[in-house]
Amino acid sequence: MELDILALNERIRGEGAFVSEMLEQIESVIVGQKHMVERLLVALLCQGHVLIEGVPGLAKTLAVKTLSDTIQTKFQRIQFTPDLLPADLIGTLVYDQKEGTFKARKGPIFANLILADEINRAPAKVQSALLEAMQERQVTIGDRTFQLEEPFLVMATQNPIEQEGTYPLPEAQVDRFMLKVVIDYPNRDEELEILRRMTKGTFPSAKPVTDPQRILQARKTIYEIYVDEKIENYIVDIVMATRKPSLFGLEELDSLIEYGASPRASIYLTLACKALAFLRGRGYVTPEDVRAIGMDVLRHRIIPSYEAEAENVTPENIITRIFDTVEVP
Repeated sequence: MELDILALNERIRGEGAFVSEMLEQIESVIVGQKHMVERLLVALLCQGHVLIEGVPGLAKTLAVKTLSDTIQTKFQRIQFTPDLLPADLIGTLVYDQKEGTFKARKGPIFANLILADEINRAPAKVQSALLEAMQERQVTIGDRTFQLEEPFLVMATQNPIEQEGTYPLPEAQVDRFMLKVVIDYPNRDEELEILRRMTKGTFPSAKPVTDPQRILQARKTIYEIYVDEKIENYIVDIVMATRKPSLFGLEELDSLIEYGASPRASIYLTLACKALAFLRGRGYVTPEDVRAIGMDVLRHRIIPSYEAEAENVTPENIITRIFDTVEVP
């Protein structure tokens, strides 16, 4: 097994060489936001999707556009508004007078990287159309079904400030996102660099350093990354602790959790850890990987009770308590 891991490490260093080139190109455009960029790569390598919460102006759009530039893929930004219709997203049938038939006109969802800007501003029908495409990797227009081209990544954003005129995503739909990332303002040094970089009249752009085939090959390699049985049990214990905290000596959390994480949490946490190990050039998962990305996988899968809300206890507080208590292998 040790020889296999060593061989896998070598393979990953070779196949994952493009990652450092991508990060270098992305950093030439985006200042800071390393956490968000790394999570985007994790989702891309795991066939997942990302929900990002942050105030306007934090380079969310630029991050996905730049990522697309490094992979030579198609990028689409879709601004979600209350008057948006499902047909505006997936496309519709158009009558061809010459031939006397209906033809499918594809919508903006037919791209590789999608930015669903302010997803909670669109009504439920549009949200459902997007989430169906995310889950099934296909779109139906009329009586025809079209497969979406891989790699396919959706980064949806939510604005935490304004809630008027929004349609909050139901918990069952939020659960379909692999990761929920909360981003904050840049620090002082980063802000200064942003100021200097963006006020010169010439804007940096990323160069293509890889192609979709290498991304798809990397996905196959990620599935081979070794996860020890102790790590698997650690992941399951963490997820179980969100459902039955008292089994892990966390009786105080019983009244604070309305619903715990679904089985998707176990699946996505394992895959995210594998992708994180790949990004760091390893052929095996460590407990540090679980702790590093666990918050982003779990924060939107735990529904706090009314009692928790009354006491200002957030899902992040609950997850931190669980990680501090569940025994690390």
